Amino acid sequence: MSARGPINRPTLSRRAKILIGIAVVLLVLLLVGPRVVSLSTDWLWYSDVGYGNVMSTMVWTRVVVFLVATLLVGAIIFGAVYAAYRTRPDFVPETGPGDPLTRYRAVLGKRPWLTALVPALIVGIIAGLVAQASWDTIQAFLHAETFGVRDPEFDLDVGFYAFGLPFYRLLLDLLFLAVGIAFVLNLLTQYIFGGIRLGGGGRRGGLSNPARIQLAVLLGTFVLLKAIAYWFDRYDLLSSDRRGDIFTGGTYTDMNYLLPAKLMLMAIAIICAAAFFAAIFLRDLRIPALAAVLMIVASLAIGVIWPAAMEQFAVKPSAADREAEYIQRNITATTDAYRIRPEQDVTYETNWTRTPADPARVNSDEATLSNIRILDPNVLSKAFYQRQALKNLYGFPSQLAVDRYQVDGQQRDFVVAARELDPERLGENQTNWINKHTVYTHGNGFIAAQANTVDEASSDSNSDRGGMPVFIVADTETIKNPEFQAKAPFKVKQPRIYFGELIAKVDPDYAIVGTTGDAKEYDGDSSDYTYTADSGVSLSNWAVKGLYALKYGERNFLLSNALNDNSRILYNRDPRDRVKKVAPWLTVDSKTYPAVMDDGSIKWIVDGYTTLSNYPYSQRMQLQDATVDSRVENQGTTGRQQAAEEVSYARNSVKATVDAYTGEVTLYQADDTDPVLKTWMKVFPGTVKPKAELDEKADLRAHLRYPEDLFKLQRQLLTRYHVADAPTFFRANNFWSVPNDPGTDEQKNLSQPPYYFTASAPGDQNTAQFQLTTVMTALKRQNLAAYMTADSDPEGYGRITVKTLPTDNQTVGPRQAAENMKNNGTVANARKLVEDTTNVTYGNLLALPVGGNGILYVQPMYTEAKSGDSAMPKLYRVLTYYNAAAGVDGVRVGFAATVGEALKQVGINPSAATPTQKGETAEPGSESQPEDGDTGDDEPATVVPERSPDDTPEVSAAIDGIDSALDQVTQAQTSGDLGQLSKAFEQLAQAIDKYKALRK
Repeated sequence: MSARGPINRPTLSRRAKILIGIAVVLLVLLLVGPRVVSLSTDWLWYSDVGYGNVMSTMVWTRVVVFLVATLLVGAIIFGAVYAAYRTRPDFVPETGPGDPLTRYRAVLGKRPWLTALVPALIVGIIAGLVAQASWDTIQAFLHAETFGVRDPEFDLDVGFYAFGLPFYRLLLDLLFLAVGIAFVLNLLTQYIFGGIRLGGGGRRGGLSNPARIQLAVLLGTFVLLKAIAYWFDRYDLLSSDRRGDIFTGGTYTDMNYLLPAKLMLMAIAIICAAAFFAAIFLRDLRIPALAAVLMIVASLAIGVIWPAAMEQFAVKPSAADREAEYIQRNITATTDAYRIRPEQDVTYETNWTRTPADPARVNSDEATLSNIRILDPNVLSKAFYQRQALKNLYGFPSQLAVDRYQVDGQQRDFVVAARELDPERLGENQTNWINKHTVYTHGNGFIAAQANTVDEASSDSNSDRGGMPVFIVADTETIKNPEFQAKAPFKVKQPRIYFGELIAKVDPDYAIVGTTGDAKEYDGDSSDYTYTADSGVSLSNWAVKGLYALKYGERNFLLSNALNDNSRILYNRDPRDRVKKVAPWLTVDSKTYPAVMDDGSIKWIVDGYTTLSNYPYSQRMQLQDATVDSRVENQGTTGRQQAAEEVSYARNSVKATVDAYTGEVTLYQADDTDPVLKTWMKVFPGTVKPKAELDEKADLRAHLRYPEDLFKLQRQLLTRYHVADAPTFFRANNFWSVPNDPGTDEQKNLSQPPYYFTASAPGDQNTAQFQLTTVMTALKRQNLAAYMTADSDPEGYGRITVKTLPTDNQTVGPRQAAENMKNNGTVANARKLVEDTTNVTYGNLLALPVGGNGILYVQPMYTEAKSGDSAMPKLYRVLTYYNAAAGVDGVRVGFAATVGEALKQVGINPSAATPTQKGETAEPGSESQPEDGDTGDDEPATVVPERSPDDTPEVSAAIDGIDSALDQVTQAQTSGDLGQLSKAFEQLAQAIDKYKALRK
């Protein structure tokens, strides 16, 4: 052995040590400081909203999980490294004067504890950080509820798959990580300190007894863990996606070939683990080497090749028969997991429209005809802004909401919105820190417009009158008016909006309120206001101000005299964010809407879902894909999309409210049978109020809506899962499709959104019901296949009805109806004339069941000036399409300024309809006169352009030409001469083109 000289180590000066120490402290502050500030301000926020136990439970769970995982993984790694060092050979021959291991042995040997501790801590901390992120998995496991439903393969409660299996997988992953890294580090340590010697250059390789024993134990433990993993792999097969194009869940191949393969691999793994452990006593390493080869070969041959071969040659040729049992399991599990079970959750009415609609029943369907919605909440935001924003700092969401209120004892639909503060609309002189965060702090008012009424019928697309919503405004001025309070369908006592969608869309989102003194909050041109609620984190001391100065990077928290001891800070003001923050285990619906309660408060209503990703045999759905439609695609800055995550279970288990003034968050249990919600109620006791308290809130229940995202998820599933037997499901010959929105480019392939409106309850024409509805078409066809509706009224909330149409004849679907309405006869000519001078927008195409078996399509048509900051959409015409189901009058198209006239044109008596124009009356059985340009015939007439004294002789002649051509069209329609009618249309088109050319 050659002599070794002392190893010279560089020394640091005192100054260098001080500088390094300062750098380390600064680095720690940079890394840890923001987290400390975040935790501190989060604790203040949670305490303020009354959910401090939520944060404390999350934090302590994370801390405990972090410590346990760090200690567990660190201990295993420390033991492996330290054991290798302690059992190192006493004498290690050097390979030569340049042996690089000599220096490493010398350095590491001086501090053996540190040598073992450093890697253990590093890996342990990383493992702890990874594990603490799964705090919810651990809490759900510790408080798991049973489902009372057992899987058909292993006869285990579904709760095992929901709560137990994810926990066991987490534990196995930690052990795999610890043992795997422990093996690698033990191997390296043994090599450095001579426990393992490589041969070559005339030297013999070798393996010391301690090295052999330690490596054998670690490898044997790793393989034993793999055997346990094979055991749990069996349960994962129940969520297999082997036949994902047809169904999710265990297939014939999984249950008959892969499941036995997992058991065989588990047995082989146990034998191989025993072979590795045998190396403790046997010096022959060929046995563990053969075991390793056996493991690799077996996993490929038994776990991959054999099931794949059987799938190709034994299963696929007879897949319909082989998979029938497993498809049936999938149908049962899916309908249960998403609450679409036949008869229990969904009522099916078959062969709808096979019998022709009874005209008398259609004409008397007052619940539907009197509530036809002509105001589209997705179009009218600009009208709300132009007429009701009042100041540049106020605004409305790009998509408004539909709710219902009682008017003269009848339930009516309203388009509703809160007049919110919109930070993006502030002017340059309004965006300094004081104005933005202490002056412009809140919105003002609740705005509603009855959805089946406008101010007056529109006669001219270029006029600024007619077709406008009739606004009911409850703000700080109008609520003082006793007449308003007596007549309004809602009574608002506090109209100020401190929490909402628009307020929170700009980052950073916070307002400093409650300050007394010179700084006041803007409440109108001649009035200021001071926030009086006790909500918000108090900024009464320098420590709290300093925390928020660091959080937002804003020194004015410390320097500005706009703050005093009464100041409070409001933030996290979007209702959906507030609900998600106090209930992090919830998936929140992408929509929220304001409603006025009986106590005069304005509440935002938010729907919350409990979801699972591994419900056995249930169909796995991509949440974002299933909920995206044309409305989501164009929802603006306040809209949300669901996360791109997969779910196999979804329940609307929580209804939440957020007070628009105080920000108070209240969670109510909406589904007292959901075991997932019950589990989380045990994790966070007291955070969710029991269902009994929701049932007592009659004013809240009167405004609950069946949630859109869940409905769209169920709609997508019901395109297939209305089929109850496996053979038909496999053939897919009776599947449906969600139709594309007729108002969008067909190439974009955007689904038609569902719609809220009040109409006759399914099976009860005399009862008006607020419902969420959609239609479905035949698979990859445009003809109508089914009509789906969900009850939102308190008495039957959540009841889903699906009306299916006969398959031996075809019924016009939404896109076909839209095309027929827009292109039918003179409607097309009228459209061309209007589109030449204005922007035309088509509203929601509503499919309304009328009189039991009739199908009425209604679509509002809006016009808007092509230029100008004040341009806004107004209702110009109402289009209707009615198929009387083989009735005497057949198919008709209506095109008129009022709903009543459009109904009359398709053969429906308009007496039951609510007058479109405010103040308009219609006596029962009356036949109102057609609007200008409307003939009342099957083919509505083109609107003749209005004359003006300023018209040139050429323009007047062109108008006369249109008038003359219209007379010829009318004569041709009366005579029934199709050839003459065709020529008349040609002349009309030429007259219109001539008029357009003169008007350019």
